[in-house]
Amino acid sequence: MKECTQLLYSGEMNLPGHIHPDAPAIFPATAYAMQDTQHYFAVSSGNGEYQYNRTANPNRDSLSAAISLMEDGEVSAVMASGMAAISATLLSLLRQGDHLVVNEAIYGETIELIDLILVPLGVTVTYADFLSPESVQAAIRPETVMLYTEIISNPLIKVVDIDAIAGISRANGCLLVVDNTFSTPFVIKPLQHGADIVIHSLTKFFGGHSDLTAGSVTCSQVLMQKIELKARLLGGCSDPYTAWLCLRSIRTMEMRLSRQMENAQHIAEALSGDPRVAQVNYPGLASHPQHDLAKSLFLQGCGPMLSFRVADDQTKVDAFIRRLNLITYLGTLGGFRTSLAHPATAFRTEFTPQQLIDFGMHEGLIRISAGCEAAEDLIADITQALDVFN
Repeated sequence: MKECTQLLYSGEMNLPGHIHPDAPAIFPATAYAMQDTQHYFAVSSGNGEYQYNRTANPNRDSLSAAISLMEDGEVSAVMASGMAAISATLLSLLRQGDHLVVNEAIYGETIELIDLILVPLGVTVTYADFLSPESVQAAIRPETVMLYTEIISNPLIKVVDIDAIAGISRANGCLLVVDNTFSTPFVIKPLQHGADIVIHSLTKFFGGHSDLTAGSVTCSQVLMQKIELKARLLGGCSDPYTAWLCLRSIRTMEMRLSRQMENAQHIAEALSGDPRVAQVNYPGLASHPQHDLAKSLFLQGCGPMLSFRVADDQTKVDAFIRRLNLITYLGTLGGFRTSLAHPATAFRTEFTPQQLIDFGMHEGLIRISAGCEAAEDLIADITQALDVFN
């Protein structure tokens, strides 16, 4: 059966008796009644029944089942945000004296988590260029226990050779953790390429409507036993309604992503021919330095995210944003409507001006999260707004 068909039915609840709603129920209860002390002990020992919402919830379990299907994983845990998922994973699996090798081009708040929380706890870290497997191998130490990366980087849309990185990880006995938020499992399933753990900010493309905040971790049962306990103690569980809403959104995710990836390709092609645009970053373009790698790795399309660079003039960038009629400036991504972000502004308080330049976040860099509109409408909107650079 095709995955897009399975996705419409995954996570279904089997309710007792003759109750068979076409939409799943929401279970907001904080606790469930126990028959007696023996029953309480059996549930506490993990017999699969529900006792307390923070420990387990039917809506989270349904969503977890759907995510595991999509990522081809054994088990998933749903958490309150993408950062909750990242925090729970790293804090559960790293300890004082461990060494972590991290892609230098990852989500800025992941870097903050590592530098402000993990490093003071005694974890050492090396930021490496994951576009170069040789640089990653050179960063490995005897005490290295984990490699952490994204596959499509934010905001420069560079592509990591995940097969090569997984080979390095296996050869050195390290865990490979992949944040697959930017890519989504419709582009690539990292576990099939040798990753041990996959993390998502479900807030983005899984939710897809800018109306929920959640995260997930997918891995083996063995690793989940280590992660889930500490995640529970850290209190980062998702609420039942959010889990229910995210599962509903997943039902249409394949349709949304197909349109979004088509639009990203069309926008990138249009921008690449515009003289006012100095550079377009999208792996679906033959000009992209990892175009051939992307074609060999990605399942369908090159993702819904792209970025482009215009003149490094903040005044004109602001004028460009204000001229847009359809595309909205948002501090997030992944919605069904097209949005943009200005990376330099997003991280201006976290990094120095020189660090922003070193990371490639120039004043003229604009990131686009393609939505589901007609591609010609989006291109027309961007084209007329670019007139400020004439």
